[in-house]
This record gives sequence, C-alpha cells and structure tokens, in this order.
Amino acid sequence: MLVTAVAALAAGCASDAVRQRPPQAPPRPVAAPRVTRPDVYAHDRPGMLSPVVRGFPPRVYVPDSRSDDVIVFDQRTFKRVGRFRVGRTPQHVVPSWDLKTLWVNDNDSGDLVPIDPRTGRPGRPVPVQDPYNLYFTPDGRFAIVMAERLQRIDFLDARTMRPVHRVNVPCRGPNHADFSAAGDFFLTACEFSGDLLKVDTRRQKVIGTLRLGRGSMPQDVKLAPDGSVFYVADMMADGVWVIDAATFRKIGFVRTGRGAHGLYPDRASKYLYVSNRGEGSISLLSFADRRVARTWRLPGGGSPDMGGVSADGRILWLSGRYDGVVYAISTTDGRLLRRLPVGRGPHGLCVYPQPGRYSLGHTGVLR
Repeated sequence: MLVTAVAALAAGCASDAVRQRPPQAPPRPVAAPRVTRPDVYAHDRPGMLSPVVRGFPPRVYVPDSRSDDVIVFDQRTFKRVGRFRVGRTPQHVVPSWDLKTLWVNDNDSGDLVPIDPRTGRPGRPVPVQDPYNLYFTPDGRFAIVMAERLQRIDFLDARTMRPVHRVNVPCRGPNHADFSAAGDFFLTACEFSGDLLKVDTRRQKVIGTLRLGRGSMPQDVKLAPDGSVFYVADMMADGVWVIDAATFRKIGFVRTGRGAHGLYPDRASKYLYVSNRGEGSISLLSFADRRVARTWRLPGGGSPDMGGVSADGRILWLSGRYDGVVYAISTTDGRLLRRLPVGRGPHGLCVYPQPGRYSLGHTGVLR
C-alpha cells in the first residue's frame, strides 16, 4: 500500500510538472528527402578538370578538311597560336579516353595524327583505315572508328590502334554516336541511308536498326542527362529525333532549324545546343520539357557545324563549315564574340581541355 501511494504521488507530481510547462512551438515539418536523378554529365561541370589535363593551355584545335592542316587558337585571347600540316582531309580532333592525347582523323590518307595538348605539337601518324570519326568504349579498352565510306565500325586496341574486330553494318555512312548511361550499348547515325544502329558494346555486334524517316540524314547523337532518351540531329528533317533508350523507338521530334547538325550539352545539364547549319542559328533545346527554349541567330547568317563548350561553360565554339571561320558564341546571351578566319573547310574542332574523367570520343563526349 505504501509503495502504491508513493507511486501515485510521484505520478501526480509528474503530471503537475507537465501541466506547468510553458507551451512549446509545434515541431517543424520534416522535409521530404530530395530526389535527384542520375546525370551522366555530373563530372562535366565548370572547373571539374581531371588532374591529367590541369596545366594544359586552353586551346581550340580546328581541323581544316580542304587545306589539310590544323589551326590552333588561344581561348583567352582569340589569337591564332599555331598551324601545322596533317594528312589528307582531316575531319575531327578527338580527345583520347585517358585525356592525354588529341587524335586528328585524317579521312583520305587513312591515319590518325596524335597531338600533345601540353605543347600543341603533332606526332607521328598512325595508319588506320577510313577514320571519319573516332570513339572509345567506356572502359578505355577499345577505340571505335566510324569507317563511313567502308560501311564499317572498326574496334581497335586503344593503346596500339591495331584492328581487333571489324563490323560490317547494314546501312550507309555510319559517322556519329553516343553511349547509353551504363555503357552497354551505343547508337550510331547512318547519314546516307537515314538509319540508326544499336550496337552491343561488349559483343561488338549490331543488335538493332531503326529507320528514322524518308529522306532523313541523321548527324550527331547525344544522350540526355538522365539517360532516358537519345537525341539525334537530322539535317534534312531540320530538327532532332527523340529516341527512347530502353525500347529503341522514336517517341518524338523537335523542330529546331534548317540543317540541324551538331549537339552539345551545356555545363549545367539544362540545355542541348543544336547547331542549325543551314540557317546560321543555334537552338537551345530544354532537357526538362524537350522543347526549344530560345534560338540564337548569327549576325549575317553562317554555317555553324561541329565544336564544343569551353571548360568554364561560357563560350560555345563552332566551326563555320562553309564560311571559312570559327564562331565563338557567348552562352549567356547568344552574342557572337568573335568570327575567326581559318581555311576553307573547318570541321570537327575540339575545345581543350574539358571537364570530365574520361573521353568517349568525337570532339569531346566526356563523362
């Protein structure tokens, strides 16, 4: 009885103490956990340079397919700082998977010319059949040559550039590509037959063919930041196809401008820059809603083609394919900062260095 009474007294005291406490503010609502989507370009943000490329001078390397040379510009001063001969019909300048070398694709002489990006000097050519464009598997083991004229995709040892496996493709003009988020396959555009190929990376085998449309002429290919779709520029359809990455089916088309050609994500994964070569404009396609947010027009027109975005994300550099110039365009407002004269046929210029851990090829597809 004594124990019960004491317990009751203690309980009563506790109850009184609770009643005598000042009222407290209600607890703040707990914010829902922020859901972030994966972003294949998460390592391509401004300033996220690999230790491999830190110290490389910021340059723009412009291959000229008609004068058979490479012109080099300083990104900061816009001044030409170099020019050297290469082989016949250089098409693109491509960063190697390990970021240490730039490769000039000499299409007609059948060779790759290495450039040391620290010095800007070319090295000894390496023989490779029909190197129109060049890519690398995500693991860095293989270089992939888009042998456009030969209607082949060639897998080479990435260190020696010796052939390992050649794939005859069921289309004409394989030239541009990009990899899935997991890297297990890549899509290749076939310019002259209007097809898109799906290639298994590990098996090095074509596993799907998609016809884009009558009269289509597909060009550059880029994966969306979340990996859900691929965008494929179509020069004859004047816009960009949207391809579902999981089903390999067309799910949309975005009209951008005449002669849609090159595709370049901005450094924030917000927009895809689309160069409309036939009308001298650049469309900003929003990744969020897959619509054109705005269009920048070059004063007096032009032929914006291939290029890349500066490491800080402030300038979009593009070759003027049929105007013998290179365009430096502000990504803040689309203003043309410079129109730099080069040879008669500037093509796949490379802005270097760029942020990223490794290169998948072309003029700078970095992840």
